[in-house]
Amino acid sequence: VVPGAPVPAEVGDGAMYTPLLTHDEPVDVLERLDFVLRNISELRKEVEELRSSLQRLAAEIVGEVRSHLEETQKVTRRRRFPFPRERSDSTGSSSIYFTASSGAANTDDGESEGGYTTANAESDYDRESERESEEGEDEVSCETVRTVRRDSLDLVNEDETHLILDSSLEEGLGQLLQQADRLHSGDEQEKREGFQLLLNNKLAYADQQDFLWRLARAHGDMCEVTDDADEKRSYAAGGKDEMETALQKWDQSAECHQWYAILCGHLAEHESIQKRIQTGYVFKEHIDKAIELKPEDPKSYYLLGRWCYQVSHLGWLEKKTAAALFEAPPTATVQDALQNFLRVEELSPGFSKAGRVYIAKCYRDLGNNTAAVLWMNLAAELPVQTKEDAESERELEEMRSV
Repeated sequence: VVPGAPVPAEVGDGAMYTPLLTHDEPVDVLERLDFVLRNISELRKEVEELRSSLQRLAAEIVGEVRSHLEETQKVTRRRRFPFPRERSDSTGSSSIYFTASSGAANTDDGESEGGYTTANAESDYDRESERESEEGEDEVSCETVRTVRRDSLDLVNEDETHLILDSSLEEGLGQLLQQADRLHSGDEQEKREGFQLLLNNKLAYADQQDFLWRLARAHGDMCEVTDDADEKRSYAAGGKDEMETALQKWDQSAECHQWYAILCGHLAEHESIQKRIQTGYVFKEHIDKAIELKPEDPKSYYLLGRWCYQVSHLGWLEKKTAAALFEAPPTATVQDALQNFLRVEELSPGFSKAGRVYIAKCYRDLGNNTAAVLWMNLAAELPVQTKEDAESERELEEMRSV
């Protein structure tokens, strides 16, 4: 039947014919489609205009700061050289770049009021003249420390890609990482502050290895401090994505492998048995790699011990699922777990309360009650510092009551 073709409404000589679609209905549909297409086109134009505006704004900011810094450098040189001198017309080595200062007090003439530190490159003639005029004075380096950070606006020229990190940027990053480490070791509120701190600085340091794995660690912290299952899953997925990006560049980073494994574990807590078993293989692969790259890190051995202990206590259903899905299901024993936990104590005695509780559990499972009681007492001596320690404290009380 063709839409719009007349069909009889009644049988007989006085049959009336009505169309399947009225004349106005297809016109209305076409008008709606045209309206949607116009809106999409207008939205696309607005997005392009916004992007162009952002690019122009960023370029203007760079130009204004660069101009200000060049003027500052000229004033500095005039102070150093009271008499005018000829300069080469060449500007090929006089580019000025800037980085946000760390906020520490600085009396250097090269720092502007806006909190930016400059590094100026002068011609060979200038450097020779300075050396002649500054004999007996402290040597002042005027070599350019060229830096660049490629952001989402992609404003960097192709001939500026081979640049090195400015010392002031390194200092700022170092202070940021120290603060992030301190907040990571604090209570729940401090962990939240640390997570927000790193998010606020992601645009500036997203291409720094030590920054990215700490950002992933902060995602892991948020998984622990929140009780909502959806939020936990979201934080775990976000951190895992950060580490996937990092591992593409820094496959030889033990911390990147370690935190990728941890976040995979967090994410697997909300998955099916099949997915958890698949994640278990990924977890062990990356923990093994982390140990290979950094064999003296007690945290990796602790995580491997946890994996071994869980695998040694897999239920019947999980074992059958693993056997059906994989040619070689994961295998580990309580003895394997114990060796890893004892290795943690060798590298860092008292590394965690939870670690000592696990040692006690391993000895208990192996039938060595004397050693189990010894490690229970040793675990009781350590304070509760993490959520995992709090859970271990409850396990410790249950073990004592048996």
